Amino acid sequence: MNIKAMVKKNILDTPPSGIRKYFDLVNEMKGVISLGIGEPDFETPWAIREEGIYSLEKGKTHYSSNAGFIELREEIANYMKNRFGMEYNPKDEILVTVGGSEAIDIAIRTFAGPGDEVLVPEPSFVAYKGCVMFAGATPVPIELKAEDHFKLKPEQIVNAITDKTKAIIIGYPNNPTGATMDYDDYKAIVEVLKDKDIIVISDELYAELTYKGTHCSIAQFPEMRDKTVLINGFSKAFAMTGWRIGFTCAHSDALDEMKKIHQYALMCSPTTAQYAAIEALKNGAPEVRHMMEEYNRRRLVMVDGFRKVGLSCFEPIGAFYVFPDIRASGLSSDEFCERLLMEEKVLMVPGNAFGACGEGFARATYATSIDNIREALVRIERFLESLKA
Repeated sequence: MNIKAMVKKNILDTPPSGIRKYFDLVNEMKGVISLGIGEPDFETPWAIREEGIYSLEKGKTHYSSNAGFIELREEIANYMKNRFGMEYNPKDEILVTVGGSEAIDIAIRTFAGPGDEVLVPEPSFVAYKGCVMFAGATPVPIELKAEDHFKLKPEQIVNAITDKTKAIIIGYPNNPTGATMDYDDYKAIVEVLKDKDIIVISDELYAELTYKGTHCSIAQFPEMRDKTVLINGFSKAFAMTGWRIGFTCAHSDALDEMKKIHQYALMCSPTTAQYAAIEALKNGAPEVRHMMEEYNRRRLVMVDGFRKVGLSCFEPIGAFYVFPDIRASGLSSDEFCERLLMEEKVLMVPGNAFGACGEGFARATYATSIDNIREALVRIERFLESLKA
């Protein structure tokens, strides 16, 4: 039997993540400094872990409601209001998901399918385009440019919209560039989108990791609030990647439909993680500030380091990535990252893994120790010098 002949074409046509092969190589090597994994190097704060442990000890291992424990949804509502000034009804406008990734998937599947188009500004998180293709829809890339600080411009949206456009995915602070959008940036694109029947899927998982100014959301604009599906979670800010706990906020009409997919596919999010998330929102803010301060220190060291070794580097304002321009090396993104890994045992991710327009760049994360960052920069400089020789 030819199994692949039985697989749906849109699944076959979706390439695997451009990141994974590098991680597979690292597993076979020793002495590698990884600047590749987009995961906090901090452990989940103890009080949060303890709450999860306590829930297990007390036998709290049964299903929650499909939408998540109401106590958690109430804490999320309080957090969104107090932290970002946005109000959502915890009863019918908040859904607890299995990480932010599930929220992205079900939002796309709810609003787009065969024959539809979804605008995907790139470079961007690798899952966006894949989830669009899994839904049977067509991803339409919009090229974000370094000279624009990787911000989305209104004219780019105007030029990309067709009568097939159903949604646009916006991810700020951005993975992989670290770019952010402020109030004025959003105001310009709101003028384009406010009167169009296009859903905005706004991935704000790195909202807490904003180093200059304050995080802004397109959902803060009254005319965009009800047509925006806002996605956030606990993985990055609270160092809870393995807990797989996220949430989405949206108008109740949107959430009712998204919840159907969640109900049938997953039932509910892990309850141990939900109890831990309640503690995170109640008492975790000081730990978040501590981690953000350390990321900020590392951010400055890494940006300065890349510039000193001769690679132009946009200064990231959010998330925990830098996206240096590696074209001065004379190598493609894949060649640069493969040779750097093999010759100097430093893992970076080629920029084209995040969209074709990422060619000529590479992503490095500063979610690792200062010592690792400094040693990696020494090795990168040595590698660049070897290319000149």
